[in-house]
Amino acid sequence: MKRRMISAIILFLITFIALLVFIALYIDETKRIQETYRKQYRTNLTKVITDIDSYTNGEGDLELRYMRIVSDMSAANSFKFLIDSSEEEKKAINEITTCLMKYPEQMKNKLEEMKTALSDVIDGLDKGYDEVSAVVEAVDKQGN
Repeated sequence: MKRRMISAIILFLITFIALLVFIALYIDETKRIQETYRKQYRTNLTKVITDIDSYTNGEGDLELRYMRIVSDMSAANSFKFLIDSSEEEKKAINEITTCLMKYPEQMKNKLEEMKTALSDVIDGLDKGYDEVSAVVEAVDKQGN
């Protein structure tokens, strides 16, 4: 009986240690995935800024250039919802993406302000999300 009890305790300890190792590996992998999402989010915001420059300085097919802005902003929005961050930040990015889709005529006039706001977001400044919200608030949601 004593031998069985010792075997059971040893088996329990081995199982417990294995569980702790599994939990540690899971937490580490989750952090790596979050960092990948953050990196892709910043990359997409950088693409949006590049697309805004292309739209502002470009000639020719401006509708295609605007659709690239919308597409890259939608991708950034998707990654933002995968990142562990505040709900206000997620809401601001979601609202600016929605405004780009629903109110293109108004947003075409606000691209420079949006570019500045997104640059501040990429730089990690908290005021960037406030600036994004300000751009959204400036849109007449009853208009075009």
